[in-house]
Amino acid sequence: MKTFNDKQVWFVTGSQHLYGPKVLQSVAENSEEIVAGLNAAQGISVPLAYKGTVKTPDEILAVCQAANNDPNCIGLMLWMHTFSPAKMWIAGLTQLNKPFLHLHTQFNAALPWDEIDMDFMNLNQSAHGCREFGFIGTRLEIERKVVVGHWQNPTVHQEIDDWCRAAIGVQAGQQLKVARFGDNMRQVAVTEGNKVSAQIQFGYEVHGYGLGELSEAVNDVSDSDVNALLDEYASTYQMSPMLFDDANLKQLMVQEAKLELGMERFLSAVGAHAFTNTFENLSGLTNLPGLATQRLMSKGYGYGGEGDWKTAAMTHIMKMMGKGRQGGTSFMEDYTYNFSEKDQVLGAHMLEVCPSIAASQPRLEIHRHTIGCRCDIPRLIFSGQQGQALNVSVIDLGERFRMIVNVVDTVVPPKTLPNLPVAHALWEPQPSLQVAAAAWIHAGGAHHTVYSQAVSLEMLSDYAEMLGVEMVVIDNRTQLREFKQTLRSNNTYYRHR
Repeated sequence: MKTFNDKQVWFVTGSQHLYGPKVLQSVAENSEEIVAGLNAAQGISVPLAYKGTVKTPDEILAVCQAANNDPNCIGLMLWMHTFSPAKMWIAGLTQLNKPFLHLHTQFNAALPWDEIDMDFMNLNQSAHGCREFGFIGTRLEIERKVVVGHWQNPTVHQEIDDWCRAAIGVQAGQQLKVARFGDNMRQVAVTEGNKVSAQIQFGYEVHGYGLGELSEAVNDVSDSDVNALLDEYASTYQMSPMLFDDANLKQLMVQEAKLELGMERFLSAVGAHAFTNTFENLSGLTNLPGLATQRLMSKGYGYGGEGDWKTAAMTHIMKMMGKGRQGGTSFMEDYTYNFSEKDQVLGAHMLEVCPSIAASQPRLEIHRHTIGCRCDIPRLIFSGQQGQALNVSVIDLGERFRMIVNVVDTVVPPKTLPNLPVAHALWEPQPSLQVAAAAWIHAGGAHHTVYSQAVSLEMLSDYAEMLGVEMVVIDNRTQLREFKQTLRSNNTYYRHR
């Protein structure tokens, strides 16, 4: 069973009638064997569906139009077994609105040196058939993924899966609705943006809902449902029995459970898989949701604090891209620095960090929230799992969007942070805090990010190319002078696309 068994990538082989029926029969048989082999590969998360060999412009156009109209098709994998004259592909590719991967492989791995003849050469022409096909993609200025190598190679499988997951992210964005409870935090610039432009670029819709609508859903939650959820809390997290034994503390837990159930039911009713709120606008609610938001994120919902709908959307999209992989994905914020022998960033937020990134079982505790609304709020406390991660920020530059990605190395905090009442992760930015922070600021990156140990840099690169979004990367190869020049060059390129 594949991770995304309800989706498909269509595998289409290119050829032509010139070679005759015997060769075309071999082309079809070889293609079916490749598809079967790729479907058996453990590293590919989306099943492939073989859609035959296309040999004419009409056949190519028909398969492209059919892919466009199939909601389960997330993209196409195209392979030229033989020479496939590329003018045949113009009509189909110009109408195709799904991403495609160009697989540059051949059926056999090693050449049969003692047996090779012209019949073999005529059948196995991927080496130059794919070059002909590659030209028309470039001539049409189509962004596409090119994967080179034998189809049985695990490295090829990894590249294919990265692309598949990026295509899953694109489709997730096109099907996404973001619910905004209240407006953006007042006077903050980077969390603002053009929602119409975002829908055009990424596909997701952003809708505002009154706090009164949400509070009605919260107040409608039954006592029996609350009690069942409290039992789930007790069996899932480390927690003191006092949280249920003390009447005042238990009431806080009841309030949080009602917030979780009410928000999830409201989001489900309106078809939203991401949401925002802000501590400046909580009319009708008991408190800013803490544990409730953390648990909704752990179920796959995207979240953005202070009304940050761009980060909320990207959190859900990246959770879908990383589904089934090791590591988690969370809303995050660069909170404070540790300047020492190795400069570090302590990432956290007021309450809302997803437990999917936790290094160990979270502790459920109640602490005073001191920003905006001053009240006691249940929340999960933990430290992030060590290992490499990505911090991702999507910003609106007016005429376009930019995605900034910083590769970071998450480490174990040197001490236990006994007085810090929020979930957190400690990381060392690549190549260094000095270079990474300067590059991030030059690029306009936000203080909110999507933090992920499940999504790869290649997935994000494929995702950005599928959507035509500018992406800049800060990693161990980054030098500030060259990075600033890249930003200048990108400004010219993307403004004139």
